[in-house]
Formats: sequence, structure tokens, C-alpha cells
Amino acid sequence: MRRRTFRQLKAAVAAPAALHHYVYVVLLDTAVLKLRKIRDSNPSRQKSKPCVYVGMTGLKPEERFANHKAGLKAARVVQRYGVRLLPELYDVFNPMPFDAAAQMEKELAEDLRAQGFTVAGGY
Repeated sequence: MRRRTFRQLKAAVAAPAALHHYVYVVLLDTAVLKLRKIRDSNPSRQKSKPCVYVGMTGLKPEERFANHKAGLKAARVVQRYGVRLLPELYDVFNPMPFDAAAQMEKELAEDLRAQGFTVAGGY
């Protein structure tokens, strides 16, 4: 692997092409709670908080949600139980470079889970 200087890394991140990844949150129908895997991965969920899916994409979140619903590279839980996007939970972070989006996906899922949301995805 070639070593990069700080200046090269900074230029790569500052370039608009480098900032085209997004994190997104999808509201899931409460019927998703029928899945044991979802219930088991959210032991401290609060019944008053919604069920959500956290993901990352190189597309606009609206396009990615449409792909999920159409079955194109879809997460099964979103295809079956996805209701709509929740931009109020992710808009402040977007767009960002790939590495930042991959890390943000995990952190956002952990934060929402800690707040009592039932969270799927966020790998």
C-alpha cells in the first residue's frame, strides 16, 4: 500500500467526489418485533420508541430506500417492514467520505439503541 501524506488525504476528503456516502434511518413497522433476532439484539428497547433500520449507502437515501422496497440489494427487514425514511435522525451527518460513513453507521445504531430505539442494521 502506498503511503499518503496528510495533504493528499485532506485534498481527497475536500473533493466533492469524496463526499458522496450517506447514513440513513428507516422507520420499520412494529410487526418486525415478531422476529426473535430483532428482539434479542435490543434487550433494553423502550416500547414507546419506534423500530428503525440504520444503513449506509453511496446513493441518495431516497434512492436506496426505493431499492430496498423494490428488492434490489435489499435488506429483507426493510423490504418487508420498511415504512419511510426518518431524515431528522441522519440529515445532519450527510454527505461524508466512505470511511466516515462506515463508522457513523455503527455509531448511529449504537446511539439509537442506547436511547431505547429498537434497531436493526448498523453493521
